[in-house]
Amino acid sequence: MNSAFNDRVAQSVIAVPPLARSNDGRVDRHENGRLIRHIEAHGVSTLLYGGNALFYHIRLSEYADALQYLLDEASPNTWIIPSMGPAFGMMMDQAEILRDLPFDTAMVLPQREIADESGILTGLRRVVETLGKPIVLYLKLDRWLSPDAVSALVKDGMVSWIKYAVVRDNPLQDGYLSEILELVPKEMVVSGMGEQPAIVHARDFGLAGFTSGCVCIRPDLSARMLQAMLARDWQQADMLREQFTELEDLRNEISPIRVLHEAVQSSGIANVGPIQPLVGEVTDSEIRHRITAAVQRLLSMPGSTD
Repeated sequence: MNSAFNDRVAQSVIAVPPLARSNDGRVDRHENGRLIRHIEAHGVSTLLYGGNALFYHIRLSEYADALQYLLDEASPNTWIIPSMGPAFGMMMDQAEILRDLPFDTAMVLPQREIADESGILTGLRRVVETLGKPIVLYLKLDRWLSPDAVSALVKDGMVSWIKYAVVRDNPLQDGYLSEILELVPKEMVVSGMGEQPAIVHARDFGLAGFTSGCVCIRPDLSARMLQAMLARDWQQADMLREQFTELEDLRNEISPIRVLHEAVQSSGIANVGPIQPLVGEVTDSEIRHRITAAVQRLLSMPGSTD
C-alpha cells in the first residue's frame, strides 16, 4: 500500500466539489478558484472532481483546459484528482491528455450500460497502460465488479485506491464490502458517500477515510470529524456528523448532485453557475427554500468559517 496515500487520507477529508461554470456554460476558472480556496482554508487538501462536478458529461474539447484551471487555482500542496469516462473511448482520449499533466492518478467513473465484467477489466487495463499511472476505482454500483476482479486489479498494480459508494439502507450490513475487504487491504478503501456512513465504514470496516460533498459548505466541521475518527473518538465524530444530516437528507431525498450544486450556489461561497446537462437544475421554489434553509443552518453551526 502506498504510504503517501495513507498520509494524505490521514490529513484530509477528500472533498468532491461541483465544477463552477459561467452563464454561457464554460468552465469558470475564477469561481472554481474561490471554491477551492474556501475548502483549502479549513484544512482540506484533497479535491476529487467526479460525479458532483459532472465529469460524466464534460466535453473532451474543454477537458485539458478545465484540468489546468484547477491545477493553477489550487495550492501547490493540494492534491487534485480528476475523473475519466465513463465511456471507453472517452477514457482513452482523456488518458492521453492526462498522461502529460501532473496528476498521479485519476478516477474512472462507472459505466452501467453496455458493459460487462470481462470487458470492464480489459478496458481498465488498457486505460492504465495508456495513462501510465494507476487509477482510482470507483465502486458505486453493487457488484459492478466482483471482489475477485477488484482484487486482481489491485494485485496487478492497476489501482491507487478505491472509492466505495454502494448505498445501503443499513451500512453495517454490506456483504459486498466485506467480501472485498477479505481480498484487498482496507487501508486503500475510502468511504465514498459523505459523512453519513463514514463512521460505520471507519469503525466497523476499517476504511481509511471518507469523501464528502457537504465539506464544500463547512470544511472545518468535516476536517474535525475526520480527526475525531482518526482518534477513535466516535462520540465526537458522531456529534459532528449530525451537523450535516439535514442537508445530506435532502441530497438523498432529491438528488445528491443537484442539491449540492444548489447548496453551494445559495451559500455565497462561490457562484457555481448553471448545472451541466444532462442533469437538470433545481427549479421547484419550495425545494430551493429547503436547501437554502439547510445551508444557512449548517453555516451557523459553531466553528470558524472565516
